[in-house]
Amino acid sequence: MSDRRRLLLIALIAFVAAIAGVGIGRVFITPPAPVESELHTLLHHQLKLDSAQQARMDVIERQFAIRKQALELELRADNARLADAIQAEHGYGPAVAAAVDQSHQKMGQLQKETLEHVFAMRAVLRPDQAVQFDAAVVKALTADGR
Repeated sequence: MSDRRRLLLIALIAFVAAIAGVGIGRVFITPPAPVESELHTLLHHQLKLDSAQQARMDVIERQFAIRKQALELELRADNARLADAIQAEHGYGPAVAAAVDQSHQKMGQLQKETLEHVFAMRAVLRPDQAVQFDAAVVKALTADGR
């Protein structure tokens, strides 16, 4: 076999192996759907909200999206301050500790506001819908991430 054919065969085998690796990775190593996606699917496709409920949910979701985006921007700024502190101190010094504390405070604030958002949506539901919603929230919070 000529060197050129051998090289083409090796390239073809490598290409097929790469494609197979991507396919296997997508099938077996796909991350779980985010909690927001599961709750969104439940709210908008399974609970059969009436038009008044849907209108209230839309308002709640719009308001939270704005607030969430603002908090995420603040978290990015906190991360930049942390990076600056690490670069300046090259260790776990007072500026790094302060930046970490500030970032954790914002993360906690985002978590609290997310829970307030979840409870605001729950308040729109009928009792029979709330039971399903509660089960989905508990499942999402206790899933082991596999």
